[in-house]
Amino acid sequence: MTYGIEFVPGNLSVKQVVNYCKLAETKDIDYAWITNHYNNRHCYPILGAIASATTELKMGPGIMNAFTDTPAAMASFFCTLNEISDGRAVLGIGPGDLSTLPKLAIDPAKPVARLNEAVTQIRALCSGAEVKKSGLEFFDYDGAKLTGVQLPGKKGVPMYIGAQGPKVLELAGTVGDGALINASNPKDFEIAIPIIKAACEKVGKKGFDIGAYTAMSIDMNEKKARNAAKIVAAFIAAGSPPALLQRHGLDLGNVAKIKDALSKFDFKTVGGLVGDAEIDAFTIAGTPDIVKQKCEDLTKSGVTQIIFGSPLGPDMVNSIRLLGKYVV
Repeated sequence: MTYGIEFVPGNLSVKQVVNYCKLAETKDIDYAWITNHYNNRHCYPILGAIASATTELKMGPGIMNAFTDTPAAMASFFCTLNEISDGRAVLGIGPGDLSTLPKLAIDPAKPVARLNEAVTQIRALCSGAEVKKSGLEFFDYDGAKLTGVQLPGKKGVPMYIGAQGPKVLELAGTVGDGALINASNPKDFEIAIPIIKAACEKVGKKGFDIGAYTAMSIDMNEKKARNAAKIVAAFIAAGSPPALLQRHGLDLGNVAKIKDALSKFDFKTVGGLVGDAEIDAFTIAGTPDIVKQKCEDLTKSGVTQIIFGSPLGPDMVNSIRLLGKYVV
């Protein structure tokens, strides 16, 4: 089992993210994943700063997509970050946020096919190859080659696919080295892992890293930890399809009320509507003992990397220390 930590550089400054990553490294956390949203601080320079401030922590974007960034740009970025970090870079890539892309005047058509081509071209470019036309639909490069970068060598690009739906899960097992799955509950991995394993077996792949991209909230005070997780649980519930809500036995009527309150930015009402059912379905929240047990449950389900994601808890520094002392 390895452990990662995720930061959203929205409300957090660059210096805060870097300092939290330095602290996480001292707590034996293995990976730092920095989210990528157009409206937040950009993950590229933040990752460069993290690389310069740490010595053992692996790091990467969690996650990029091939709508807002081209494969050539991502390949060049990866090689640069890998050089700065002395070989500690990883790359998280997914189909893209289909709710955000239209706001950027981007038609999110054929996201899985586009992702597949992006992974192919990134790997080719990072191998040092000159990528010639081959009839691809989206990225049919014509003589593209990285010439002014330090290539990663035989190690190549450790590529993690952000996946939830069955098609992307299958693609992750086929072309990825790992998967970042937005889920905190073993019930979701009981569905996802067999799809990934079947794809891996089909191509003869071993050693695939299955990452649980959790919504984590830890504190010595259980009530404080669970209260800090409420808003995150609300947003996840509001954006989940009915089948997922039913898998966790949630009240669809109550989730509809949560969604309506969120649309009005009525967080007081949201706090009253989100209960134990939503928190337990979509987050890991509680005391160190509770969190440790839930992480062990994920391990038993087949997860091989647990990523401690937002909100982490009511006090982020304290949460990182608790995770290092009691969970990692």
